[in-house]
Amino acid sequence: MAKKYFMAWLAAILLAALAGCGGPPVPMEQPPDMATMEAPAPLAGVPDQVLLEEGLKGRALSPAQVAGLSERMLAEGNSSLNDEKTMARLELLLLKALKGGEDKTSSPILWRNLGIIHFHQKKYDRAQQELKKANEFNPRDARIHYYLARLLSRQADICQRKGLKKKARGLAKQAATEMELARKFAPNNPTYRQDLKPATQPELGK
Repeated sequence: MAKKYFMAWLAAILLAALAGCGGPPVPMEQPPDMATMEAPAPLAGVPDQVLLEEGLKGRALSPAQVAGLSERMLAEGNSSLNDEKTMARLELLLLKALKGGEDKTSSPILWRNLGIIHFHQKKYDRAQQELKKANEFNPRDARIHYYLARLLSRQADICQRKGLKKKARGLAKQAATEMELARKFAPNNPTYRQDLKPATQPELGK
């Protein structure tokens, strides 16, 4: 019985403290601020396609995680580049990551990879704008210059077909400059050592 009365007395003291009648109120632990919590890192061994789907369904991915995912999926030779459904989904995830704000580390990769996706989707105007945006963040990214070279070479070819020879020569010169920058910043990449015309030929016929 003594234990029962003691517990009742203790409960009364606590209630009084909370009500401000028996001393200072007991401080309550504040809930964590979800907006400031760092996004969890991807689980080891999670396939990129699964991570992409989870990111679109609401899984919290940091801009750095989205940048890394897009780097792997857009690597030269990756079959994802030819998968329209995957490219459309990755486009949405990149746009979602960019809405969260910009930072010097992830933003150039996010903008560049969004430009690469739009290039392969034949949305050339958007691709050029995004690649230029990426270049503002990181002008030493060889892949940005490579895709700008492909875009400019394509524009030069279109102008040539329309009889705008002077404009075509100017665009071709700009394309050559971009290709030289790609080679300068990634001298060991065999893709950038190709002549510009063969490298861009598949797009010129489209």
